Amino acid sequence: MSCGCKTSGDSAHSCGPKKTANGCENVNTCGNSYKLSVFDWLSNINNPASNRCDYVEVRFKNDRKSFFKNVNNVPLHIGSVVTVESSPGHDVGVVSLTGELVKIQMKKKKFPEESALKIYRQANQKDLEVWQEARKKEDNVKLEARKIAHRLGLEMKITDVEYQGDASKVTFYYTAENRVDFRQLIKDYAAAFRTKIDMKQIGFRQEAAKVGGIGSCGRELCCSTWLTDFRSVNTNVARYQQLSINPQKLAGQCGKLKCCLNYELDSYLDALSDFPSSSTTLDTEKGRAFCIKIDVFKKKMWFAYVDSSMAWYDFDIDLVKKLIAKNKRGEKTLPLEELRQPDASFVSIDLIQENNVDRFEKKNRGNNNKNRNQNRPNNNQNSQSQGQKRNNSRPERQDHTDKGEKSPQRQERPQNPNANSNNQPRQQKPQQPKAQLEKVDAASGSDAEKKPNPNKKKFKKKFPPKKDNNA
Repeated sequence: MSCGCKTSGDSAHSCGPKKTANGCENVNTCGNSYKLSVFDWLSNINNPASNRCDYVEVRFKNDRKSFFKNVNNVPLHIGSVVTVESSPGHDVGVVSLTGELVKIQMKKKKFPEESALKIYRQANQKDLEVWQEARKKEDNVKLEARKIAHRLGLEMKITDVEYQGDASKVTFYYTAENRVDFRQLIKDYAAAFRTKIDMKQIGFRQEAAKVGGIGSCGRELCCSTWLTDFRSVNTNVARYQQLSINPQKLAGQCGKLKCCLNYELDSYLDALSDFPSSSTTLDTEKGRAFCIKIDVFKKKMWFAYVDSSMAWYDFDIDLVKKLIAKNKRGEKTLPLEELRQPDASFVSIDLIQENNVDRFEKKNRGNNNKNRNQNRPNNNQNSQSQGQKRNNSRPERQDHTDKGEKSPQRQERPQNPNANSNNQPRQQKPQQPKAQLEKVDAASGSDAEKKPNPNKKKFKKKFPPKKDNNA
């Protein structure tokens, strides 16, 4: 009997690394779907029989692991379900590591070899059935235990419940800020569940590791996937990284400071070793200036005057070191305004406009206007009849000229049309003679009489226009 996921139990089979629908059905009994599984990189190397390691690492529910001695030389591999010695009775677990790496793990965790318990056998069918039945009752027992603790008025929280493999003992993991007197609680638990009761207090970080969840980064919690040791995190870590002291952003799901604040702390400390002290003050000709901000990535420091701290001036750390050395010699530096270097010009590109859907239409529209200007006829054989037809087709434009309103094209013309007509030939400009203009005006006037404009009549009643003989 091996892995509970109905496979061979060998470390090569894939049951899915997480508790997903495509993963292993029995995630709590499979050796390959454990969140803190170990990769045995010495599995392909055969050691001599004389140096064979008889110790095996066995895992239980969540992150509980222990080391056992294989006194009966049972053939075991990663994923094998075994029955081990416990007090009282026996327990059922899954082998998580075998071979020479077990000795390294025991030395790392300072586990004495004398305190290692025995491995009885590989779990048989009866052991697995009792184990699975006990695991199914854990959720209901946890809810009932919380009700009993609430009825007694105890300030504690039952986080998790773990049954032993033979169902002879149940362990309650709880969190509490203060000391809890649970003598009456154990009596009530023993009367309700009819088994031996064991209470273990854990920290809030261990609680988050057992419960699991998704962090603010969008990934699974580090403590529930790979992090095994919990180092202390204080607010100085956030100050070194120039982070705002905001408890809502710096705290994790456990309510404590995030463990990931320690990941890049060494890099920040190495970078800050090149910076002058944040309490540095500069003695300038305009007054004393103090450091108000530090940028670790750009290697810059912001300074402001003591009298007027609203204006900030940024300098490179190399320049700041020179200014500090100058002040040590008893010399005052130039004002911060003169020491500030001009910012390099930065050309920004609007990516939204570059990826706009209409960007091709705008370019084609501009090209069409150029093509129209190039294809516009500029020959000298324009007849006077074509100019007359063009003017006859625009009677409304002539009405505007009668009122004294000038069109945009007429504003560009010179005031003396006779001088322009003498200098340039008539063929180059589609201008009309005066006689033709008079005929066009008369024709437009007759059209206006045939089709009277109501706006024009109202305008005449209130303000009759003055006749201009020079029009």
